[in-house]
Amino acid sequence: MKNAELVLNSAGAVYHLNLFPGDVSDTIFLVGDPGRAKIIADHFDRIELSKSNREINTFTGYYKDKRISVLSTGMGTDNIEIVVNELDALFNIDFKTKLPKGEVTSLNLIRIGTSGALQENIPVDQSYVVSAYALGLDGLAWFYADGPHVIEKSLTEDFIKTMKWDSDLPKPYAIKGSEFLIDALSGDWKKGITLTAPGFYAPQGRELRLKVKDDTIIDRARQFGFEGYQVTNFEMETSALYSLSAMLGHEAMTVCDIIANRISDNFNPNYKASMENLIQEMLERILEI
Repeated sequence: MKNAELVLNSAGAVYHLNLFPGDVSDTIFLVGDPGRAKIIADHFDRIELSKSNREINTFTGYYKDKRISVLSTGMGTDNIEIVVNELDALFNIDFKTKLPKGEVTSLNLIRIGTSGALQENIPVDQSYVVSAYALGLDGLAWFYADGPHVIEKSLTEDFIKTMKWDSDLPKPYAIKGSEFLIDALSGDWKKGITLTAPGFYAPQGRELRLKVKDDTIIDRARQFGFEGYQVTNFEMETSALYSLSAMLGHEAMTVCDIIANRISDNFNPNYKASMENLIQEMLERILEI
């Protein structure tokens, strides 16, 4: 690998994360908000590593007897693309030879996020949705040679056809979450299809001073279903997490705290208690894997 491809800083750490091999566990919570990483780490019984670089805060420690890491990624599929590739490099590339290792270490990557519901019957506050599938509206998977090999072709084609997707927009792609993690961690939480948007405003149908090109996407998408799953929510990271994990051989799952409902027009700015409950639940459930 060229020096400008596997990028290391002057200390030899992977560039954006500022981490060395061994700094993180193979079980990793990913959160968008840098402050939320500290909230999770505060639950650890012991912290062995605390680092910060840009919007990426990293903590590694022990919750009870399990070694866990938590990283903040910042918002968007572009940030997830950096974080997942560099986490994989920490485990699966030899930094001295810059060659892939012979045996792949598979990571458990669990995103804990916030999201807006797209079905009126999904309440705001103390309501959690697990992404059985992600439908990426960002186009990221198509940049990778292995992207077409990991997408869910039937779901992708059904969505494009049903939505009569505008060819001027990025081509959607559908990715399945980790059956292993979802079976182990989701319990009775609602499962659905998560739309991952490449932005918060127009890509999710919001208008401030700029008008949305197509203001019918939400109404049409919420009618779409696949193998018993509805389109349940909008967020900005899961399609990248699922597609990169599938290509690299990692397990990935997203669970989101529903803090808004786009259909009933509800928003809860005071969701800290709900998020705290989700964090505590996930910490206990992660002990079982």
